[in-house]
Amino acid sequence: MKRFFDIFATLILACALSLPLLIVCIMQLVILGRPIFFRQQRAGKKGQTLSILKFRTMRNGTGIDAERLIPWGKFLRSTSLDELPELWNVLRGEMSLVGPRPLPTTYLDRYSTKQARRHDVRPGITGWAQINGRNGLTWKRQFELDLWYVNNRTFWLDLKILALTIVTVFKRENISEEGYTTRREFLGTKQ
Repeated sequence: MKRFFDIFATLILACALSLPLLIVCIMQLVILGRPIFFRQQRAGKKGQTLSILKFRTMRNGTGIDAERLIPWGKFLRSTSLDELPELWNVLRGEMSLVGPRPLPTTYLDRYSTKQARRHDVRPGITGWAQINGRNGLTWKRQFELDLWYVNNRTFWLDLKILALTIVTVFKRENISEEGYTTRREFLGTKQ
């Protein structure tokens, strides 16, 4: 049922958001140029690699993220508009609307056995950790919330998370960890 709901809801969202998506694409071309999208290898269900698709929020080139992130990119991140292209990942079956956020594949060997259980389900565009603190959480707390979701997931919980995600996005809190452009790297369970 979850997969059917993901496809159905994603198609409705894609239709409803087609005009805003088109506007963001045009703004991307004008402000940042090509490429419009950013791809990154992330760990999906069972730790399999997937290539997430997001709107690019930084200038091309090298240098620290804080210098490459532009005001338009900050706006995209704070409103979570940069995440909307991940609807494509949902349609492909690589992600779900709700689940633990997919993290870089480089983190795979850094998880404890318990933390690695977050990969028992498809990763999501939003999740229990995202509505309970986003990037303001410690890694330990995020993994606790991810595992709580894995152990307690239901269709009704997914609906609740989707509804609360709308509230969270409008609050525009905890977009990044304090003192970081996004969030500090997860170095392992002993940090």
